[in-house]
Amino acid sequence: MLSNTEKELIVQIWDKMLPVAEDIGSEALLRMFTTFPKTKTYFSHLDISPRSEHLCCHGKKIVQALAEGARNISTLTTTLAPLSRFHAYQLRIHPTNFKIFNHCILVTLACHMGENFTPVAHAAIDKFLSAFSAVLAEKFR
Repeated sequence: MLSNTEKELIVQIWDKMLPVAEDIGSEALLRMFTTFPKTKTYFSHLDISPRSEHLCCHGKKIVQALAEGARNISTLTTTLAPLSRFHAYQLRIHPTNFKIFNHCILVTLACHMGENFTPVAHAAIDKFLSAFSAVLAEKFR
């Protein structure tokens, strides 16, 4: 459960990340593909080389979705329902991959935020990403 203070912090962090959404998202995806090569399976039809157009575009979409989720955290299930259906029924992304990506986005945020990525911020973002992933994975069967 997120406290009101954590919710405010999460919104602040994602709002700060929006101007560099392409960088944050593409770096997190590249970390995931490099560290967990099996995750490339879902992207075999795209150019996923560093700073490729596909990687930057998809990375930006992810960060924008995270920021939108942060702003609507009280209604996360409703807000993410279309994404949940899309990832489960059309893309068929296994829920484990969301957890893997969470780790990669945490590392990326830590690198970009530096000393602003405090233990409190880390814990809040980790809780938020877990909730976000749980909602995305709930339609998967």
